[in-house]
Amino acid sequence: MNTTPLPETTSVVIVGAGPAGLTAAITLADAGVDFVLLDRLAEGANTSRAAVVHARTLEVLRELDIADELVDRGIVVPRFTLHDGARTLATIDFDQLPTQYPYTLMTPQDTTEAVLLARLRKAGGDVHRPYRVTRIADENNSVTVEYLDGADNAGTIRAEYVIGADGMHSIVREQAGIGFTGETYPESFILADVRMTWPIARNEVALHLSPEGVTVVAPLPDAEEPNRYRVVATLDEAPEHPTATDIQAILDARGPGGDVKVGEVLWSSRFRVHHRVADHYRAGRILLAGDAAHVHSPAGGQGMNTGIQDAATLGPLLARVLAGEPDTLLDTYETTRRPVALGVVAFTDRMTRMATLRPRPARLLRNAAMSLLTRIPAVRNRLAFRLAELANR
Repeated sequence: MNTTPLPETTSVVIVGAGPAGLTAAITLADAGVDFVLLDRLAEGANTSRAAVVHARTLEVLRELDIADELVDRGIVVPRFTLHDGARTLATIDFDQLPTQYPYTLMTPQDTTEAVLLARLRKAGGDVHRPYRVTRIADENNSVTVEYLDGADNAGTIRAEYVIGADGMHSIVREQAGIGFTGETYPESFILADVRMTWPIARNEVALHLSPEGVTVVAPLPDAEEPNRYRVVATLDEAPEHPTATDIQAILDARGPGGDVKVGEVLWSSRFRVHHRVADHYRAGRILLAGDAAHVHSPAGGQGMNTGIQDAATLGPLLARVLAGEPDTLLDTYETTRRPVALGVVAFTDRMTRMATLRPRPARLLRNAAMSLLTRIPAVRNRLAFRLAELANR
């Protein structure tokens, strides 16, 4: 925990030290920009949560000298497969993608954040914790940021700009008066990391469709035992903390059959999924990145990736403006990144609605269409390109 007293003024305040906030801070530190990075939590992520890092994100992180370490600490997965029970409907391979990283990398979010934080500290920056922002006001050609520290002592920082990377319930977005348009899916989702025996190879992410809901199983890196997996599944009403019995029942009902045995739940949670995009990414001197700007279905593992790419775009733009270029340069951030978020939300929404079809005729039609279309190489390659977010270059 960084207990260094906060300055009264700085060039940029970043609120939120998740992957997007850390990425923005690294780009500013590399550019020699003075900033303060605040986070309300006393420590960083210690659970896996987002676990997918796509090719485009690895390309972005390569520019920050981070990608190689992440690859070393993750597990390379070169394909996604789509199943209905024991039947494989489609296989999407990434190995022909035009990138140095022709795969998906599975690595827990706490690992990703640890690598980002180490890189930030190497650049001379750090996170100040725990600081809860209570008010933000764009006034008098600067932004006033009011906060409470861990002992509830109040303080104020004045900054030229503020980046809100503080998640779906962003205080920065709320204080800036920016709308967050969208809806909530009716189903609840469970997220769990488990140790289990699983009959599908550890070089693929498996998406299982069934009348009961959609289930995704993906391998996670484990230096001790190669049997750690991420399970994501939709349920009408999920338990708050799913147990091994809960996960076993889901996989028995929806999985491929064969030898599936859940031995231990390492971590689990329940959540509701929204699909929303901020009406604007900028309000004067206040800007948004990551989940503060967009949230969507976990289908395809796009969320954290899009947020990191937001920050990697915003940080250098902000550094250029602070170095003397016109403030209007920041308008290009919204015009380039918001359409990307809208596209991701639409894409993941289609995937989610397709995967959670209930009526039998609709499911049969879906299965037939998926099986037929993905036999066409151009279709498979386009899906892989889109999932890898290479269209966002």
